[in-house]
Amino acid sequence: MIALTTTTSGVTAVIMPGGRTTHSRFKIKISITESSMCNISKQDGTLKLIKIVRLIIWDEALMTKRVAIEILDRTLRDIMDQDEPFGGKVIVFGGDFRQVLPVVPRATRSQTVRESLVSSYLWSKMKKLKLSKNMRARTNSTFSEFLLRVGNGDEPIVADDLIALPTSILIKNQSDDLPEIV
Repeated sequence: MIALTTTTSGVTAVIMPGGRTTHSRFKIKISITESSMCNISKQDGTLKLIKIVRLIIWDEALMTKRVAIEILDRTLRDIMDQDEPFGGKVIVFGGDFRQVLPVVPRATRSQTVRESLVSSYLWSKMKKLKLSKNMRARTNSTFSEFLLRVGNGDEPIVADDLIALPTSILIKNQSDDLPEIV
């Protein structure tokens, strides 16, 4: 089985083996509209790859605007000649709503939500799975609890929307002679 892994973030793409952003992999233009399509031609190697791929994993999908996901849906329906979501391809969207949502300049919270995946016509057709254990933090309950408090908005803010890191999770470098920031 052939699977493609992509991500919204260039930073995440760098740490994936052979990583590519979704915009790069599927040729989604930066400037898009509700009727845009991916810029994949019939002679394109990407087209051949898409036809044989069985699984697409899109990490950090919640950071992208819903219209980019809808563009991929329309394009895959066209390429696969199938009138079902994503042309019948299995797509796993990864992300955390408590992290970064789509960037919508000068938008209100409700405007940002309207631009996100939850406002897409595709949302109701998706099976949602919720991961409840942070596997990275499973051996450090203090760190895990801190992450959950931050994600839930329960960690106290010290100033200018900043939170203080508990000293228990800090790793102090003995060679640092920098003053401590309070």
